[in-house]
Amino acid sequence: MTEKQQRKGDLVLDTQSNKLGYVMGQEGPYVQLRPVTGGREWDADPAHVRAATSDERRRAMEERTRALNTASSGGIFG
Repeated sequence: MTEKQQRKGDLVLDTQSNKLGYVMGQEGPYVQLRPVTGGREWDADPAHVRAATSDERRRAMEERTRALNTASSGGIFG
C-alpha cells in the first residue's frame, strides 16, 4: 500500500499480524493502527498493510458492535 493510500481513519489489514485496524497516523517508517474494538495502537510495516476487503469491513463492524454491546451491558453477556 502506498503512503497516499494510507489515510487517517482508513480500515486496513496488517497482513503480518492478520489484524484489522484503523490508520491513526505514521511514526517514522511505520503506520500506526488501532484495533477495531479500540485499545492500544500498534506499529505496522507499510509493506504489509492493505485496504480491507468488503468481507473484512463487515467482520470489523461485527467485532466492534459485539465489543460495544459487551461494554454497555457491563460484560454480562460477553
